This record gives sequence, C-alpha cells and structure tokens, in this order.
Amino acid sequence: MPALHFHLTSTMSPPEVMGVLTDFSPARIQEWPSIDAEHFQVHDRGDTWAEVTEGNAKSFERARYEWDPSANRVTVTTRDSTPFGPGGWVFQLTPEDDGTRIDVELQRHPGNFKAKVMASILPFAGPVVRKSFQEPLKTT
Repeated sequence: MPALHFHLTSTMSPPEVMGVLTDFSPARIQEWPSIDAEHFQVHDRGDTWAEVTEGNAKSFERARYEWDPSANRVTVTTRDSTPFGPGGWVFQLTPEDDGTRIDVELQRHPGNFKAKVMASILPFAGPVVRKSFQEPLKTT
C-alpha cells in the first residue's frame, strides 16, 4: 500500500485551514487550481461531511470528506480515483504561534495493474503534492 507523509506550515489558523479544505461551494474551483468545473460535483452534504467528485481531465476522484473541528482533523476517504484507485487522505491541524502545522498522510490501495504502477511513484511525489497545497492553504 503506497503512502506519502509530510507536513506543511500555514499562516492561517486551524479553523481557517479547515474552512479551505471543506469549502465545497463554487469557490472551490477558484481556490484549488487542480479542480475544474467539469470535474467538480457535490453529491451530498451534511454538517461535518460531504461526498464529492473533484479533479480535472487528467485525474479525478470521488471521495467522502469528514471533518471534526474539535479534533482539528479532516479525513478524506477516496472511493474511486483515476489513475490511483481508492485510498484516502488525513489532514491533522496543530495550532502554532504564527499559524498551523498541517500533517498530511496519503494512502492508496490500487486494485488493477495500471493503478499499481501509478501508485508506486507516490512515495516520490511529495514535492509535487506539497506544492499543490501551497496557494490554497497559504503554506510557507
């Protein structure tokens, strides 16, 4: 099971970071450059969860987001993903003097050969994945 672990430091507070991670309004498309309008759909939503499809023509996934403001944690369970298959993300937010430390864990459970090949590069993709969070989460 390929996995990636890293941390980021944001200038935003934990509630602000959680707000960006869990904003499923049309503004999400502007906030996250890797999401386009054609591949963004909110299927259902509750107070602390959302079921969404998001991504772009190259890669998209359907996932269930769940968040717990009291624990400063966002968990994303990926139901299906092109090209990686199911898996998930965990974002643990820790307040710091000048913002938030964001510990990120990404796991994939590829089922077919193509997904296994693509997922095998995941441990080496840290810099690219980290960069995708830089603008939306105001990381340094």
